[in-house]
Amino acid sequence: MYLLGIDVGTGGTRALIIDEEGRVVSSATEEHAPFASPKIGWAEQDPEDWWRACGLAVRNALDRANLQGDQIACVGFSGQMHGAVMLDAQDATVRPALIWCDVRTEKQCMELSRRIGEERLIQLTCNPALPNFTLTKLLWVRENEPHNWCCVRSVMLPKDYVRFRLTGDRAIDMADASGTLLLDVAKRRWSKEVLQAADIDERLLPQLFESPEVCGEINAAGATATGLKPGTPVVAGAGDQAAGATGMGIVAPGAVSATIGTSGVVFAATDRPALDSKGRLHTFCHAVPGRWHVMGVTQAAGLSLRWFRDRFGAGADDGRDPYERLTEEASAAPAGSDGLLWAPYLMGERTPHLDPNTRGALIGLTASHGRSHIIRSILEGVAYSLKDTFTLFENMQVPVNRIRLGGGGARSSLWRQIQADVYGHDVETVEAEEGAAYGAAILAGVGAKVWDSVDEACSRVVRIEGKTEHQPAAVETMRKGYVAYRKMYGAIRSVTES
Repeated sequence: MYLLGIDVGTGGTRALIIDEEGRVVSSATEEHAPFASPKIGWAEQDPEDWWRACGLAVRNALDRANLQGDQIACVGFSGQMHGAVMLDAQDATVRPALIWCDVRTEKQCMELSRRIGEERLIQLTCNPALPNFTLTKLLWVRENEPHNWCCVRSVMLPKDYVRFRLTGDRAIDMADASGTLLLDVAKRRWSKEVLQAADIDERLLPQLFESPEVCGEINAAGATATGLKPGTPVVAGAGDQAAGATGMGIVAPGAVSATIGTSGVVFAATDRPALDSKGRLHTFCHAVPGRWHVMGVTQAAGLSLRWFRDRFGAGADDGRDPYERLTEEASAAPAGSDGLLWAPYLMGERTPHLDPNTRGALIGLTASHGRSHIIRSILEGVAYSLKDTFTLFENMQVPVNRIRLGGGGARSSLWRQIQADVYGHDVETVEAEEGAAYGAAILAGVGAKVWDSVDEACSRVVRIEGKTEHQPAAVETMRKGYVAYRKMYGAIRSVTES
């Protein structure tokens, strides 16, 4: 018996197949076209491109494993959160999807907060109105593109659109729905009060499911596109953060992950909907029924390093991965980068500033600094930004017993060490650090009754590969650097607001 996880990411769609022991059998990724950014702060993608990529990725994963579609017992989904896919009466997309990093909706956020009240909105949804969230994107389209809005008959998130094309069912999981600003997160149901205040018809929204629940079956069109067997069950899955955490075994209180992809996320599982009264952290439903999670987000974590690579190069091409060359170059600089500091606010910032208008900065440059210092300061600056979330966890008494690293930040030994030293805590990596697609496959296994629960599944298949110990001397250096880093935001705002 084999299980398939599909992750509809920002840069591409990934299909991953595991067996009943949780071993990865094969995987394949099909890239998406780069997202369009017609104006500063805008980010749009064509949902049809996700569908194209899904079909190719699944077929390639099956081919690489020499498997037939009828050998897949169940399919799980994950994907980028907060997007807004709008369909008309014929189920055609009305316009390109506004994706997670689109922050054009500050005006709509302010209006929604005034209408409901900031405190009341957090009480209802466990989160403040942020430009990234789905509801604010819908309000922007309604206000600025009424000719498009009048055609909208259903709304979905990115992975749910791809699953809709596979199954014909309109569904969403609790974790992804938590990032819409339309869910009563504590009660795990759509918030009628928010829907009424925003004047959004609940009939536009998909049906809610818990992540491991079966919500549909592969239909004929889905089978033709992917090679899967018609009738194969599909579970609701989870947004990429909850699915990725599931794949790393972050399912019980005390377990925390720090994942650096395009964005960066610090994610803690909880047995209650823990709230930050100022809304600086997101409180969402977990992929585990009856549990929640709290997380902080850095908008441009891995994106910071990619930005440097794209603008200034990764050094002489010697056949190695360009990020490997960059981190090797960074290792020539000492811990603390000789006082050089990077603020990774290339796309505004969520945690803890909730500020779409702040901007990135490199502060402390001297004539003695070189490329290695700049690259290392980027790695450290991203870790400092994630440290902000750990600081809030401490204030909220969210337990942190173990930290597991994921994403690109877990593949570099230097970045692992930097994170251990910045967090002042040993960090672990898991054997199958396969991202959200792996968590989606685990959820599929629960839906197929391979495992009785998400907890049982994680205890059986998530294995620790390595541990990086924090170094006391470097911890002190990073502590001082973090104190300086915390002063940067106010200074940057004083310049950008003038």
